Amino acid sequence: MPNESAAPAGAKKIINTGSISFQFFSFIAMLLAVLLVMLNVFPYVSTRDAVYQEKEKAMESQASTLASALTGLEQPDEENVAEVLRLLDMQGFERVTIANVDGYAVYDSDGTGGEEVEPDLLTALEGKTVFRSVFRDGSFLSSYAIPIASARDITGAVFLRENDAERGQILRELKLQIRVLSIVIALAALVMAALYGTTVLGKLKQLSNAIRIVSGGNYKYRMEVQGKDELAELGREFNALTAYLEDTERQRRRFVSDASHELKTPLASIRLLSDSIVQTENMDVETMREFVSDIGNEAERLQHMTEDLLSLSRMDDDIKIVPEPVDVKKSVLDAMALLRPVAAEKQVALHSDLDDGCIVLATKDNMHHIVFNLLENAVKYNFPEGSVTASLHAADGSVQLTVADTGVGIPEDERYNIFGRFYRIDKARSREAGGSGLGLSIVHDAVKAHGGTIQVGANEPHGSVFIVTFPQYTG
Repeated sequence: MPNESAAPAGAKKIINTGSISFQFFSFIAMLLAVLLVMLNVFPYVSTRDAVYQEKEKAMESQASTLASALTGLEQPDEENVAEVLRLLDMQGFERVTIANVDGYAVYDSDGTGGEEVEPDLLTALEGKTVFRSVFRDGSFLSSYAIPIASARDITGAVFLRENDAERGQILRELKLQIRVLSIVIALAALVMAALYGTTVLGKLKQLSNAIRIVSGGNYKYRMEVQGKDELAELGREFNALTAYLEDTERQRRRFVSDASHELKTPLASIRLLSDSIVQTENMDVETMREFVSDIGNEAERLQHMTEDLLSLSRMDDDIKIVPEPVDVKKSVLDAMALLRPVAAEKQVALHSDLDDGCIVLATKDNMHHIVFNLLENAVKYNFPEGSVTASLHAADGSVQLTVADTGVGIPEDERYNIFGRFYRIDKARSREAGGSGLGLSIVHDAVKAHGGTIQVGANEPHGSVFIVTFPQYTG
């Protein structure tokens, strides 16, 4: 009985391998039955029909010869007909009957001549030839009737009947041999089908069990795959899928852990500051104002982090976006205008080299996120008296945005990780700058959603450079 253990909600029903077994062996049985029927019928029928054709030709030749010999007799009777038969050596027939034009048997080899003659003789007297042959009781029973014709008239008819048991015996032996061969083929086919079916269905059952294990949450499980057939390829694809699921689950857990940790820090600060205000009697106004300001800063940090999480969630949900032509130059100028106060406070100079006509298909919100996050990071993680340069150029059907800074830079071994969620190179410096660790992840996902690419490198002698490339919209 198939294993019907419970599976997680939403999981598809596991394939019933028992049902597949029944279908497989039913198909093999039907196919084998059809083949065996054809094997038993076709050779037997074709051989029997070949004997029929051979009989017809042989008896036609002998009957025609006898009819021609009897044409020269003026008055055929039993004696002169017997003499003709002797001269022609007409042997091997069970019965030879000669009838005159009136339908009387003037000669009958079985001695039953007279008015009662074979019906085929009467047909022959009408000018027609009649051949009959049937395989019955292990013998070929054949007969042939032909008219005896002179120059203008029919003068009689010849009837020959043959009982060929020798050919019948050959056909019976052939039928027996085919039957034995059919039994051997059937047994061999069933054994091979059982072996093959056991192997194939065993692999399917292994895959079914593996799916059940993984659907239960064990993403580390892997199938043992052997061979190079389609089922082995299916097993390898299954292992690749479980590896992807394991990696996705690992990222999910890390994301939840990092998100909880990041949210916990400002919440703890807010709780500590509020408790200090409540528990401190006669707190001076300046101190209270400072505490409330800190609470506001932490709340703003929570708000920014929540907005970033919502942005990432929308991208993960693969919500369909409706892109429109966006002027990247305008997005850069708007972002720089917003960041000038922050840059002035940190004594960072903003420079730009922007070409006109750099239009891409995107959404204005996503383009703002991309440009603003890159420029904001370049300003936040810079040194006093440093600089940030935004360059925008179009060439060869692409629009390329470059943001270079003279800040702390990114170590080469960290460049492959910076687009991960909540990933920070220096966590203390990032929190001090107010970062959530989600900005570059948002940039990466937004660029990818619009068919672009993003690269990061070093800006010699120090600093970082981000290069974003989009397909250019030409209308």
